[in-house]
Amino acid sequence: MQFGTFITPAGASPEATVSLALLSEELGFDLVTFQDHPYQPRFLDTWTLLAWVAARTQRVQLAPNVLNLPLRPPAVVARAAASLDLLSHGRVNLALGAGAFWDAIAAMGGRRLSPGQAVDALGEAIEVIRSVWNVEDTAVLRAGGEYYRVDGAKRGPAPAHPIPIWIGALKPRMLRLTGRAADGWLPSIGRMQPGEFQASNRVIDAAARDAGRDPAEIRRLVNVGGRFQATTGGFLVGPPGHWLDGLLPLVLDDGVGTIILASDDPDTLRRFADEVAPALRDAVAGR
Repeated sequence: MQFGTFITPAGASPEATVSLALLSEELGFDLVTFQDHPYQPRFLDTWTLLAWVAARTQRVQLAPNVLNLPLRPPAVVARAAASLDLLSHGRVNLALGAGAFWDAIAAMGGRRLSPGQAVDALGEAIEVIRSVWNVEDTAVLRAGGEYYRVDGAKRGPAPAHPIPIWIGALKPRMLRLTGRAADGWLPSIGRMQPGEFQASNRVIDAAARDAGRDPAEIRRLVNVGGRFQATTGGFLVGPPGHWLDGLLPLVLDDGVGTIILASDDPDTLRRFADEVAPALRDAVAGR
């Protein structure tokens, strides 16, 4: 059972953004993640921010949440991720998104894709990234297809550890790609309808089995958000015990292995780390 933070402080000072990451490590979170919207000038560039935070921390794992692939060529992403993984001694994870906000992407020079094209492009990107990392293969590097292709590029560098590739997916084609090709699934539960998480899990499992994979190989991560208050409201709105009741079924029934708290409030991070995470770990260990 792991816990992470999802930091999205639009308009906050760079110092405040980095402070939240440092606080996350101090509080014992396992993972720190940042949004990636390169067309949004209110946000710091995600790869620059990840590198800066990696240099300021010692233990915590790092990841984009999720990387905007249409504005980041996958071969370059592969080398950037491997380089940061080497510099941080194996603390990088790679979460990818197929793209959204296509007007903004096109305004930045990215290629506008249909939903189906975006899924196909993401599948090609995963192949390219893994091929760049595979320095043990001595064959000429040829990978990808219509949207992303490398032909004769040099392999490497190899990352310090096998970097997992997680996909931020909600729609059926993306879920099936996750089952076929990804190491993890990273949705935001607040964007899902009741029962949708469980139904999506089944789609991923079926696609994994069809591809000859064990569904258990695919880590289930989830972004969650809420508010601590004395009275009970909706999902994750209430006292810590209410949070525990809401999160425990995700772990026990749905196989979630990493819960990522989306919050830019230091007090919320502290209370979650002090009162929710330990109780959840104890409850899981006791089952």
